[in-house]
Amino acid sequence: MVRTILAILIIVVLVAIAAVATGYVDISTKGQFRAPAVAVTGGEVPTVDVDTKRIVVEGHNRTVEVPEVGTTTTNVEVPVVRTEEQRR
Repeated sequence: MVRTILAILIIVVLVAIAAVATGYVDISTKGQFRAPAVAVTGGEVPTVDVDTKRIVVEGHNRTVEVPEVGTTTTNVEVPVVRTEEQRR
């Protein structure tokens, strides 16, 4: 189960990296990223805008050539491997 969760996590990270690298996701920030102060007051959280492209999936009816596949049955002689004891 741990391997499954790790595999899913790796796939999610790779998809996120691919989305940012190809331009499907545009991440822009306003302000600076700063670590919170060590005091109780905390830090400043930047404003983040994420713009994603819209993906549209459509279906179209098209005529395409599809090869016809068939099978035939043929009797062939195949060797049988046995031990000496099985021959008796």
